[in-house]
Amino acid sequence: MFKFTGKVLSLTAVALMATSAISSAQSMDELVAAAKAEGQLTTIALPHDWCGYGAVIAGFKAKYPEITVNELNPDAGSGDEIEAIKANKDNKGPQAPDVIDVGLSFGPTAKADGLIQPYKVSTWDTIPDSAKDPEGYWTGDYYGVLAMMVNKDLVKEVPTDWADLLQPEYANAVALAGDPRASNQAIQAVYAAGLSSGAAAGEAAGTAGLEFFKKLNAAGNFVPVIGKPATLAQGQTPILINWDYNALAGRDTLKGNPPVDVVVPKTGVVAGVYVQAISAYAPHPNAAKLWLEYLYSDEGQIGWLKGYCHPIRFNDLAKNGKIPEDVMAKLPPAASYEAAVFPSLDEQGKAKEVITKNWDAVVGANVQ
Repeated sequence: MFKFTGKVLSLTAVALMATSAISSAQSMDELVAAAKAEGQLTTIALPHDWCGYGAVIAGFKAKYPEITVNELNPDAGSGDEIEAIKANKDNKGPQAPDVIDVGLSFGPTAKADGLIQPYKVSTWDTIPDSAKDPEGYWTGDYYGVLAMMVNKDLVKEVPTDWADLLQPEYANAVALAGDPRASNQAIQAVYAAGLSSGAAAGEAAGTAGLEFFKKLNAAGNFVPVIGKPATLAQGQTPILINWDYNALAGRDTLKGNPPVDVVVPKTGVVAGVYVQAISAYAPHPNAAKLWLEYLYSDEGQIGWLKGYCHPIRFNDLAKNGKIPEDVMAKLPPAASYEAAVFPSLDEQGKAKEVITKNWDAVVGANVQ
């Protein structure tokens, strides 16, 4: 028997009555029954090629076929997810997200703004304390490092570090996988470039990252397009800076056409943790809880690992011999991650603020 904690926040008396009994549910069976009664789960910003999400969503559907998964805006950034909650506070329709998957720094701010509700999954104790809100408002789910995905047909000399990208042979070549004014992936890339320059963690690295991209843009090397494997293959963005798991999945998708290198830079190796949370205004709060239970189960965690993400329960799974050997064999060598740094919430928050507020003024490139 599992004991589930957390109180559902709702706007209507009917929703409060429907969920009050579930907040004290004592078993998985009761939660499953309540989620099936709701019949729907609305997600947002979950591309199927991101972290193995396509297979993860399929696994959830197979396990709970009575629950329809409504997928909103797969290409949205973390900031867009937060805005979707705000915009749909009074909306119980299909445009209101039940759950979000956002960069670490967005978790505490969403909590402070009253946009998410607490819930602790049954595997809570196996999740590192540093990667979860003690009250259960947000929970770390997986992490990766920023890497360079390179089209080897077009880029003959593959860069090995951030400073290399400023060289003239990379004219019109370098792109981010998101808008640094809203996308956590892009914000962390700017931050990583700043750390690589020797700047101190936090605001200083954010400022230095902006200066780096100012130089990159002035040199004509930066392409103000949200890059994807397709734009890389087409030659629009021959060098794409994204999370290693997205780069590796993209490499697999392209199947050698063109040939792709995935390079973890020598310096400025930033590891990014993403977090799960349930909207405070979720139209389907019990389906949202069941979704989190699935994600943090062994099955869900290994699903992310198959998508090249390091799940937050990785150490627990490894210790208990639950990771298939063939999955481990496909991961990059551990040496690539030895220089990785995990920015603290305070460091991320300060860097995020300086990057999002000053990108337009300092870099002046409208990424879209």
